[in-house]
Amino acid sequence: MKEGMVSTEKKRILQEINIPLLAKVHEWFKTPKRVSEKIVRMGMYVLIIDLAFVFIFPFLFMLVTSLKTNTELYDITVNWVPKTLKFENYIIAFRALDYAIYSKNSLMITIMATIGHLLSCSFIGYGLARYQFPGKKILIFVVIIAMIVPVQTIIVPLYIVFANLKWLNTYLPVIVPTFFGYGLKGSLFLLVFRQFYLGLPKELENAAKIDGCGFIMTYWRIALPIARSAFLVTLLLSLVWHWNDFYEPAIYASKPSQITLPARLNELVAMVNRPPEGLFDEMALADGESTVNNAVLMAGICMVVMPVIAVFATLQKKFMQGIERTGLTGE
Repeated sequence: MKEGMVSTEKKRILQEINIPLLAKVHEWFKTPKRVSEKIVRMGMYVLIIDLAFVFIFPFLFMLVTSLKTNTELYDITVNWVPKTLKFENYIIAFRALDYAIYSKNSLMITIMATIGHLLSCSFIGYGLARYQFPGKKILIFVVIIAMIVPVQTIIVPLYIVFANLKWLNTYLPVIVPTFFGYGLKGSLFLLVFRQFYLGLPKELENAAKIDGCGFIMTYWRIALPIARSAFLVTLLLSLVWHWNDFYEPAIYASKPSQITLPARLNELVAMVNRPPEGLFDEMALADGESTVNNAVLMAGICMVVMPVIAVFATLQKKFMQGIERTGLTGE
């Protein structure tokens, strides 16, 4: 009873002196358990913000630098807030990269390879999940090995095979393997679909068999329509990885007109502070500034990564839901 009276008296005094902030602090520290929970929560927030900053910092640096003038690049007093926002850097980078031309190469490879992965990996993953056959465990082991082994270690035999097929200087070595469940990260996509199909109730397929559906019809009418989450995960990852990939396309398609947009960044790096004569004469800067500099380079990088960032930002919520439904979270 006395404790209740003391607590009421404290609240009355705080209200009389009109200090609501102190009242909130008093309420916050009222129970030790609540204090410990809030301290742990605040620590988690600090940790999450720190980790997020580690990943966000390169993007912020890239964006800020892309808007600087040549003078501000070497001015130590200009760090995160440019005095002048120079959007002309993006125009110069667009022309230096030949963005409209080389983005078509990247777009074609990305779309065709993604379609191949969606069609083949969903079908093969369903077979690995639902059917028993001799050598199945060995095949799954090979799929896992293919996911672990980097393509750089087997690029020589692959190059010889595609050379014998006369596929060099084309995009066929990059696109065709995806239609057979291989290609860039194809083994991972196989495991994504297999993991999803393992979680489906077998009663659905048994009901389809009773209705007279065979393997193909069961897959087409039952498994495929409800695998949207696995399709979304594969779609997004395949788009991002194929758009950013420059190693294999540069190996197999070595003609200057066939290189992809990420590989074109090497040309922009070579132009930094050394632009070809006459290329940007009408856009030459005053006071002797270099036309192509690190700010233009950062603007070019922004233009290359912006499409995949936009796709991920659009599909982020559904992508995370798809990750949970495919069983890749370990829950």
